[in-house]
Amino acid sequence: MKKLIAYCGLDCEACDARKATLNDDNELRQKVARQWSEMNGVEITPEMINCEGCRLDGAKTPFCDSLCPIRQCALGKKHETCGACADLDKCQTVSMVISNNAEARDNLKNK
Repeated sequence: MKKLIAYCGLDCEACDARKATLNDDNELRQKVARQWSEMNGVEITPEMINCEGCRLDGAKTPFCDSLCPIRQCALGKKHETCGACADLDKCQTVSMVISNNAEARDNLKNK
């Protein structure tokens, strides 16, 4: 499995936060912060938009680093991704992503 697939199956390579980080693109950081603030109902600042990938060493957004329950569970179980977990199909934690994102689900099932 490529390293840019997050624990939840999302493709970090396609993530605007990662693109903004790699390209040091402050306009894109502002756009992502605005979108994510609206989507999540919390204030996310452009300074928080720094991430190199969920499973890679390096920068992570505050949520991805320590608040994401999916990442914390997979790290705790020492799984490469949720796709390695026997509970994948009945897991309520990862279902918040894979229940409405077929690509993420496929990324986990096609490990």
